[in-house]
Amino acid sequence: MRLFVALDIPAETRDALASLVARLKPKCPSAGWIRPEAMHVTLKFIGHTPPENLSRINEILAMPRSTKAIEMQFRGLGFFPNEKRPRVFWCGVEASPNAAILASDLNQALTKIGIEAEARSFTPHLTLARFKEGNGRGNQVDSGIEIVTLAREMHAKDFGSMRASEFHLFESKTKPTGADYTKLSTFHFTEAAS
Repeated sequence: MRLFVALDIPAETRDALASLVARLKPKCPSAGWIRPEAMHVTLKFIGHTPPENLSRINEILAMPRSTKAIEMQFRGLGFFPNEKRPRVFWCGVEASPNAAILASDLNQALTKIGIEAEARSFTPHLTLARFKEGNGRGNQVDSGIEIVTLAREMHAKDFGSMRASEFHLFESKTKPTGADYTKLSTFHFTEAAS
């Protein structure tokens, strides 16, 4: 099983980003565009794990707590690692400090059962597309340079906000049409969200 822990995003944000992707996809059709229904904010990537570990993972994920809901604002567009050699095209996420705390708690708690800790700091974002390296000529975004221009123009565009009081354990299965995500479990970490 290939697993990850994530927050769902609101329908309004999903719809706004679906419209954006529909507009941009024809400009760079060779990129790996994320289907709107698959968009999420990852808190912890677990990776491949045997099915017999699932019950222990669920026990650990039930433990983290927060005194308040996570607040998130979806704003702006950008690239990892940068726009000159982009590998990932993303929508930015401005999150309340307890989002990073929750991600860190999950990261540390899962090391108790041998799941490797994430070395990078938590950087909340919504992946919109992935680009592959080309044959020594840069990568796929070269043919979709309008995406870079648009990202610059929309660096402050607002795509919505949310309050989250629960996160989910997902299983990821790779299919010819892209990754397919199945929600396996839901964990309520606070009662403060409305």
